[in-house]
Order: sequence, then structure tokens, then C-alpha cells
Amino acid sequence: MYETFYGLSGKPFQLNPDPSFFFGSKGHRRALAYLEYGLHQSEGFIVITGEIGAGKTTLVRSLLQKLDVKKVVAAQLVSTHLDAEDTLRLVAAAFGLPNKQLKKADLLLSIEMFLLSLTAAGKRALLIVDEAQNLTPRAIEELRMLSNFQLGEHALLQSFLVGQPEFRETMQSPDMQQLRQRVIASYHLGPMDPAETEAYIEHRLKHVGWRGSPAFLAGTHEAIFKATDGVPRRINTLCDRLMLAGFLTGATSFSTEEVAVVVSEIRDEAGDAAAAAAVAKHGDGGAAVATSGRAAFGGSHMIGAPELFDMDLSQFKLDAPSAQRVRDFVNAHQAGYLEDRLSRIERTLEQTIAMLGELADRSLDAQGKETE
Repeated sequence: MYETFYGLSGKPFQLNPDPSFFFGSKGHRRALAYLEYGLHQSEGFIVITGEIGAGKTTLVRSLLQKLDVKKVVAAQLVSTHLDAEDTLRLVAAAFGLPNKQLKKADLLLSIEMFLLSLTAAGKRALLIVDEAQNLTPRAIEELRMLSNFQLGEHALLQSFLVGQPEFRETMQSPDMQQLRQRVIASYHLGPMDPAETEAYIEHRLKHVGWRGSPAFLAGTHEAIFKATDGVPRRINTLCDRLMLAGFLTGATSFSTEEVAVVVSEIRDEAGDAAAAAAVAKHGDGGAAVATSGRAAFGGSHMIGAPELFDMDLSQFKLDAPSAQRVRDFVNAHQAGYLEDRLSRIERTLEQTIAMLGELADRSLDAQGKETE
């Protein structure tokens, strides 16, 4: 609704990844360079990790837009909560191959024949696996085995593994040694700094025709950075709600006060899930946040929060590393739940405002007819 009010051609802070909005922060440019380098090698694995909402999917889609479809056939896996054989079936399906009721040996043969046919046609295959942190060790091993398909010295398949930070821990386990030897490029995509956050906001606004209205007053960008830790999706969520609030009140500028109000609303709506997601971090950094008793709208220091999930797991007789992995998994799940919930809240608000607009229009029409 606010696009028309502010004279914009589209929604600048949508949550869905859109490569046309790609912003080349220092981290995103470097990650893209790693992807391009790895792609140039035409073999092995390229690993990209980053926090939820860091822009990993947008990054990959930006690269895909640059690919020559006459030379590269790309397929993407998103659902990775699967066992090893189902992962192979999903790979086959992603490349458009029949896979139902095939035995594993026949499935592998079908994939290999397809890859060979691409090579014979002067093309190459690229497999992109999103949410790689959800892969089981056996599923990862199946993907590694696919990288063994070769024609002479030429690899038939190259894979991008894109996931959240815990995938880095998976990669460091002793069982992953053979996979690590196949990784030719790896990069962790971190958050943006304050200057990049300001440039990111203006970049997205200008992409939809922003000409200075609404204005962001002194300190507003800094407040947004503190409330989001410079994570793109969090910035999008906050700025979208900020502009919606501005539309409802007729505001043509935003200050730190408006940012604080919106952050407070998001905190109240999300409840405890927001607090859990805010401190869902690993290692000493996460512990420090929990100890300080301060957390964030997805990671800032504007909203108070309880400590990390710390269930007593002694009854399961787990060693310390395994118990910590369980805790990390639960916290990561809670973070994803928060993102989902915020998206649903956003859609509900948009639908409500649209209905109110329709009711207002009907009321004006009815008044006009009575006047006649």
C-alpha cells in the first residue's frame, strides 16, 4: 500500500530473494568472486555459509543470471531434510530425470548417463544445494560420490553447497575429510557494517524510483543497523514495517524514534520466539550475548531477551559436543520459526490494509451516490 503513497514503482524491502536488488557489499562482492572463481574451475565443491537472511540465496541467483544457459545446465535442491537415497532422487528430479521406483544403482546410472550426454553436447552441469546444514552425513557422502563422475580428466558435475553457519562445523568433522579435499573455494558471508547498511537501504529504495521521500533523518540508518546487526533480511523486515507505519500516519520522514517504535512492535508480536532467535548464536559470542541479558530484533541490542535454550540433556547420556549440537539445532529452528512468523504477520497486515482500502472506497462511492 505504501508504494503509491511514496511514489515508488514497487516494494523496496520485500523478503523474497530478488537478484535485481542485489547489493554488492564488501562481503557479497567477495563471496561472488569466490563463486565465480570456483565456477571457472568447472569441478569440485564451492561452499558458501552465512546467517539466516544474510543474502546467500540472492547471491547465488545473481550468479545464475550471469550463466550462459547454452553452456551450463543448473539445478537447485532446496528440501534437504532427506535421507541419502531420497537426496539422489531429488538430484535426478532437479535435472528433469525420471527417478520413481528406480533402484539406487539404476538411479546413479541414469544421472551419470545424463551428465555424459551434457558433456557430449558441449555443456556442463551445476548442482546448487540450499540449506546444506540440513543434510545428513550419508546424504553429503552421496553428493561427494556424484563428484566422482568423470570423463577422462573432465569432471561431469560441479556443486555449490549453501548453508547456515552450523554447516561449517559439519565440514570440520573427521568424517568430512574426503569432502574437504574436493572443496576448491569456501567463504562465510558476514553482516554489513553501518556504512554498507545505509548504502543498502538507499540502493533498494532507488531501485524502485525513490527520490528522497520518505527522508531518513540523522541517526536513523545507525538505529536500523543496531536493530538488525546489518543482516539484509532483518533490514528488509524492519524497513518494510517502518514504511508501512509511515504510510498509515502520513509521515514523510523517519527518525530514530520511529525506528524504536517499530522494533518494539516487532518484539511484542514475536514474543519469546524473537528472544530465542536473537541469541541463537554459537560459541563464546553467543554466550556473551546471553550473559549480558541483551539481545535483538534478530540480533541487535535494542530488545531484552532470556538466555539460550539450555535443556537438561543428561538423561540421554550424550557427550558434551553432541549435547551442544542438540541445543544449537533447537535454537536455529527457533530462529527460522521467527522469520516465518514475521513473514506471516507482514502478509496479514498487507491484506488487512488492502481490505480497509476497499471498504473506504466503497464508502466513498456510496456517499457519492446518496449525494446525487
